[in-house]
Amino acid sequence: MPTDAASLPTTHTDPINAQILAVSEDRIQGFVRDPFGAIAEKAGLDVDTVLERIQAMLRAGTIRRVRQTLMATNLAEGALVAWQYPEDADINKAFDFMFQEDPFSGHVVVRSADPATPGSRYRLWTTVKVPQGYSIEKHCELLARMTGAEHFRVMPAHRIFALGVGHVRRKGMEPGSKSEALAEVKDTTKAELTDLEWRVLTALKRELTPDEVRRDLWQRRADEAGVPLEQFFEVAESLNKRNVIGRFSTFLEHVKPLESGERVTRFNALFHWAVPKGREMEAGQQVGRFHILTHCYWREGGDEFRNVNIMAVAHGTEKEMVLAHKRAIDEHLESVGIPVLYTNVFWGGRSEIKPSEISPFEYRAWWDTMTRR
Repeated sequence: MPTDAASLPTTHTDPINAQILAVSEDRIQGFVRDPFGAIAEKAGLDVDTVLERIQAMLRAGTIRRVRQTLMATNLAEGALVAWQYPEDADINKAFDFMFQEDPFSGHVVVRSADPATPGSRYRLWTTVKVPQGYSIEKHCELLARMTGAEHFRVMPAHRIFALGVGHVRRKGMEPGSKSEALAEVKDTTKAELTDLEWRVLTALKRELTPDEVRRDLWQRRADEAGVPLEQFFEVAESLNKRNVIGRFSTFLEHVKPLESGERVTRFNALFHWAVPKGREMEAGQQVGRFHILTHCYWREGGDEFRNVNIMAVAHGTEKEMVLAHKRAIDEHLESVGIPVLYTNVFWGGRSEIKPSEISPFEYRAWWDTMTRR
């Protein structure tokens, strides 16, 4: 490690940092015993350089968190929720409550669309997850009462076609860039876990502090779970085979300006498409091929959103370039004979992201606290 860590570049545009981030954002899939070694190998760098640069970027806020992600859709009941408030309501108060006081809300975004657009009165959008055995509808009813929402629309994912990050890797990507093969379909079947598996998973998923960015990071987590390291590995690898472990990832701060004043992205767009019933899987596999997308799901928007059923998210620094990527997807759907009955874009404004809590123990405690207010 260098003696003067403060002198290390911490911008995402620094060539070595960009080389690391192009791998560490979304290319380390599943549980890995030595994730930083894997990042170093794929990036073609020595592991000490990877460790010191990730530590420096995390301390500077360029990277907002480093953590092992989970396939939460296979562990908890989850949905995208659109919230409608009175026209004169202060949407920021509801936003703050969802972000600061509900650990089961993950992404919290204020979105806008043309006033004539169906669903344009739904200005606040959140992702919500509750542990198995609990009701998202009931959870949202409580949030609606506490924040003054007039109405909400719950849209669970029926299938997942793209789930990644890779903002550095996507920078400068040409519209139309896509995989040769159809997108892989991920289902949302729920896995039941033992108490031991939950203990390991809870320790596994907690984000790393800068001091934990080290080769032997899992020893502390095994101690936290109260099991020997080898048993921790065995449980984690078993969960990985059951497809409940996501990727090991460094998450860039891509919404707010960085310490340098730069922004990783300036625009985020939620694309909506309505395709004929029965063709959702086919359409999702085609849309999910496009590399620009960070997320792509089959969700049912209902009458409020003109029955859209394929939704995807893209980010970019220029609005026109984001729209050019959208046009490329539209043209591709037409070229493969999938009719688009309706399409639209909801643009993101104020946004915060945090990992959703999915522990049933935490949920019971939170519910008791909130219902006593």
